[in-house]
Amino acid sequence: MTLLYPGSFDPVTRGHLDIITRAAKLAPHIIVAVANNPLKTPLFTAAQRVALLHEVTGAIPNIEVVSFDGLLVHYAKRRGVTAILRGIRDGEDAANETRYAWHNRLFEGEIETLLLPASAEFVHVSGRIVREAAAHIYPSGLGDEVLQRLVPATVRKALQAKWEPPETPLR
Repeated sequence: MTLLYPGSFDPVTRGHLDIITRAAKLAPHIIVAVANNPLKTPLFTAAQRVALLHEVTGAIPNIEVVSFDGLLVHYAKRRGVTAILRGIRDGEDAANETRYAWHNRLFEGEIETLLLPASAEFVHVSGRIVREAAAHIYPSGLGDEVLQRLVPATVRKALQAKWEPPETPLR
């Protein structure tokens, strides 16, 4: 069985990695799929998000990282996937993901959705929180100790690069 774990991964967090690592123990093949959503303006391009995911999941042998356009269930069907994996942090996530699962079944009735609860230490982690924290931490020169708990070092470096002032040439 192949599981499809979709998301924006903008950026990939330790919470995402928790779900990926745990799922990799449950199925022989996990497709981590970066969504290209035209309704969102991501901080990182799809190619950058794929590259970051490749770097932080490289030690997990049964992970494939891709990006996709269009409806998730259509992509899942093209790939022969029968189960979509979604991580949930709380009851609100569970309610939202249940609605998405119902909608996905309207389009492709053969595709199931599996909900995997986040580990306790990651229930507070979200890409939005990480982006907001980075937007305040890096321009101010504050330390990134908080971000160390939320994202891997590779992602922290990529976030920092987004807010570094441009170098001025020496005269």
